[in-house]
Amino acid sequence: MTHVDESIQAKADHFRQRYEQVREMIGRVIVGHDDIVQGVLTAMLCGGHCLLEGVPGLGKTMLVRTLSEVLDLDFNRIQFTPDLMPADILGTNMIVESEDGRRQFQFQRGPVFTQILLADEINRATPKTQSAMLETMQEGTVTAAGARYELEKPFFVLATQNPIEQEGTYPLPEAQLDRFLFKLVVGYSSREDLNTIVERTTRGEKPEIDKVMDGAEIRQMQAMVRDVVLTPPIRDYLVRLTLATHPDGPHSVDATNQYVRWGASPRGAQTLALASKVRALLAGRFNVSFEDIRRVYLPTMRHRVLLNFEAQAEGVETDSVLLEILEKVREASE
Repeated sequence: MTHVDESIQAKADHFRQRYEQVREMIGRVIVGHDDIVQGVLTAMLCGGHCLLEGVPGLGKTMLVRTLSEVLDLDFNRIQFTPDLMPADILGTNMIVESEDGRRQFQFQRGPVFTQILLADEINRATPKTQSAMLETMQEGTVTAAGARYELEKPFFVLATQNPIEQEGTYPLPEAQLDRFLFKLVVGYSSREDLNTIVERTTRGEKPEIDKVMDGAEIRQMQAMVRDVVLTPPIRDYLVRLTLATHPDGPHSVDATNQYVRWGASPRGAQTLALASKVRALLAGRFNVSFEDIRRVYLPTMRHRVLLNFEAQAEGVETDSVLLEILEKVREASE
């Protein structure tokens, strides 16, 4: 192995080591849900945002709070409600009086000016308020009263939504869904995990959480992710997987043509590339494999593919369509 190869391998090993330290610290509080924890950390290291969907009481909010304790970053929580207004999130201009008695407008920053933002039950807010998040998620900026404010990097939005209570909720618009790097579905705990949860939480003991990583190191790791090699055959495979979500396209499969109304955007392919690079580093490699692509395909695409009325009538879920695409699209280009 050459000196250059050893240097690259050392970087990959260090990346994996630091990642595992963060995950181990989160595991002191969060029992099970390893795939969800891994998904949230992957989204963070890609510089993206994450949507957590699951019924109440599964620990979604606790996971985000624990992440904020493990990372040395500013943290704010917004509880979304139907009466929440955009100014409640972004901030507003207020009249303040200076020491010399003069009155002037001064921008009072809202809770979005942070680094980790927990948007709890985001689908309870009206579309007007939801749209206030679009610029912050895409550009990392806030525009108010003609002035533009930069948010401190790194900046992550971790949003939760409840899939079962539809009364009083407003489904997220497709443009906003597309801004989330991953959509993770939080399921119920297993028998063993639930036993551990009950044992831990009913004794009144609080596990000790240490700060493991700060913003500067996160930015370094995000930069390292982008340096991972994505060879042309691997890149073409992820492109064909993305195009396979487009109905009546040259790469579509039967399930796509029958059940899909709209397929994934180019942002989906970009996300697939970045997330698979994180997976490669966690496997100790500096190049992406076909398996890396497959491992991140579902959380990357499940919120970017819109099903048609026939799929809804037959109870077909997005994941089943995506799994058929994974099965039908070959690794080798034809």
